[in-house]
This record gives sequence, structure tokens and C-alpha cells, in this order.
Amino acid sequence: MPTHTLHYKIYNSVAALPEQWDTLAQPNIFLSTAYLSVLEQSTPENLTPHFIGLFKDDALCGIALAQYINLNGVNTLGQREKGFCLREYFFKKFISQVLVLGNNMLTGQNAYLLSDRNDEVAALRAFENALLELKNQYRKKGTHITLITIKDFNEAELPNFEAAGYSGYYKFCTQPNMIFSKRRHWDNMKDYLADLSTKYRTQYNRARKKATGIEKRQLCCDEILQQSTTIQQLYLTVAGNASFNTFHLPEHHFYTFKKLLGDNFRFYGYFLDGKLVGFNTLIKNGADMDTYFLGYDATIQRDKMLYLNMLYDMAAYSIHKQFSHVIYGRSAMEIKSSVGAQAEPVYGLIKHTSPIINRSMECLFHYFEPKVSWNERSPFKAEVPVTV
Repeated sequence: MPTHTLHYKIYNSVAALPEQWDTLAQPNIFLSTAYLSVLEQSTPENLTPHFIGLFKDDALCGIALAQYINLNGVNTLGQREKGFCLREYFFKKFISQVLVLGNNMLTGQNAYLLSDRNDEVAALRAFENALLELKNQYRKKGTHITLITIKDFNEAELPNFEAAGYSGYYKFCTQPNMIFSKRRHWDNMKDYLADLSTKYRTQYNRARKKATGIEKRQLCCDEILQQSTTIQQLYLTVAGNASFNTFHLPEHHFYTFKKLLGDNFRFYGYFLDGKLVGFNTLIKNGADMDTYFLGYDATIQRDKMLYLNMLYDMAAYSIHKQFSHVIYGRSAMEIKSSVGAQAEPVYGLIKHTSPIINRSMECLFHYFEPKVSWNERSPFKAEVPVTV
């Protein structure tokens, strides 16, 4: 009987992708050609996307996204460090050229999709070979990849990587993915509020009262373009205060997103006295609603509890439109849990290309990514059954 072996092909442009790509990508918008075109046309300056196709004979049976990230051009520690920083120096010197299987701009398993009949272990083995080929391609161009990482997976998926022979990688688990799950009996926000305990219903009412005078509205393509300078300033206010940055979005990123994804991408502006003071973004992904980047004026955020109101607005939209989940992503876990999001651990694999440095990967990882302590909130009444 003939042997059907997997082979891969690396693509560097969306136009070159095989016609069947979107058929496999259908379950996840973040692997669709529409979204990959956003990456191609409006990617951060220090990030280069690559696309991997898996074939069994001549039939496409798997797709994946890989990204090269050059951290030398980014202030990775944000605004926390001033002047010379030993951590920053070491990071840039030894861990600055990164190759990722997955999407560094999102939280969750947005790395690959396979056809139903595909052997996942064999596919993962082929994806690692593709990463090694990309590493060699960069080496030939004078760029030496220092770090290879795979993200984000749940614990049940990790044995497949072990079976595929991913040796020498350090398994890590950082901040969890915060996921808001809609309960079956929620048809509107009144149902949601009825399930909140008195303490958290008071929090909701206080936040809504604080936002008096704020006008929220969805922006179209032209409006996003007109407000692009202000949007970028608001985005950088939030990004600059992040504990760790690996990229900054270019100014017209959200305009490009709206232009290419249409109604699947929703941009909401928050206005005070006619001035844009904040925004948030949502992406429809099947039964789930993924939150994307946001921004705000820091002084308005404090006075109007803008961030908390955005979280409530995202939950309200998902309930009204009957989405199963809101993927709130990493960071700000405590406040996200206060609106009803629950923590889901996500795992990754990481490996330094220097065997000597790789032996110390666990220590290095915890040095650059210290554990974040936080208190998980339980906003719902204890007697309310959890049904999703």
C-alpha cells in the first residue's frame, strides 16, 4: 500500500496561499486569509508573519501561523524602567530574535488547524520542522534566532507535543486567559444582573453612574481613519503602562482591520463632550467574541471608571447577541473576574537555541516573567447554578 507522508510548505504572502486555505480556516477567523491579510498589511514593524501549509500528497490538510519578532526595536519593559536597565540589556542581547508558532498578538490557540483525518502528532512534528527551516532561512540572511516558542495551549494538548518529540523545551504557564461564559438563561443584562450578588450589583451600578456623560458609539471605517491619531495616543497610553511589550501596533492598524474584516470587527469609541477619550475593539470568532486592543485617557479612566465600563459593555454585547464566550485575554485578571470572567490556564513551550543558555531557561523565564499574584473574585450568587 502507498505511504501517505506529510510535507509542509512555507508561504510569505497571503496571495500565495492555496485556494483551500479558508476551507480549513473556517473554525477560526484568526487563521482566515482575511485576518492574515490584516497581519500582512498592518503588522507591527518588528514582526513578520509566515504561513505554513501541511499537505498529504497534494491535498492541504493543515494550516499554521508563525511569526518572527525582533525585540531590539521595542521597549519591552514599557515605562517601568528608566535609564540603563540590566534586565533590558540582557534580554536584548540574548533573547531578542524570536520565532513563534502561534499568534503573539492574541491569547489562545490560534496557532494551527488540521483536517479531521489528520494525525496531530505527525502534524506537530512537521510544524517543528517548518520552524527549524524558518530558523535556517533567517540565519542565511544574517539573523540568528535565539528563541523558539509555541503558544497557547491547554493542558490536555501538551502530551501531543511530547509525543511529537519536542525535546529540550521548557513548559511555561503565565497569566491565564480570562473567559466570560454566558449562562443559558441570560437573554439580556437584566438576567445577568439578577445573578450578581449584592456587592457586585452595587459595583455595576456605581460604574454606570460614574460614566454619566460618556457617549459610546460604534465607529465605521472612515471615522476610525479620521480619529487615527487620537486612537494611537489612547492605545499607547495603555500599551506604555503594560508590564511587558513585544510590539506596538502601527497607527492605521484598526482602520485596516475594519476595512478587511467588516462587521466581524467592531470598534467602539467613548466620547466626552465630543472628544474621543477611549475605545475598545471586538472580533467575532464563531460562537465566541474575542476582545482585542483598547485605549483610554488615563485621567478620564479614573474619573469615569472607563475600563470597568468597557468590560461590562463587552459582556452586554455578547449576552445580547448570544455569543457563548467573551475571550477577555490576559492581564487585569482581578477586575475581569469581578464581572464574571474565569481563569483558564494556558501553556506554552520555549527553547533557547544556545544549549548552554537553554539549561537555565526555567530560571531565566521566571526572572523576565515574574509570577503575578491576584485575588479571584466571585461576583455571582452562590445559589445560582452555573449553566453555559
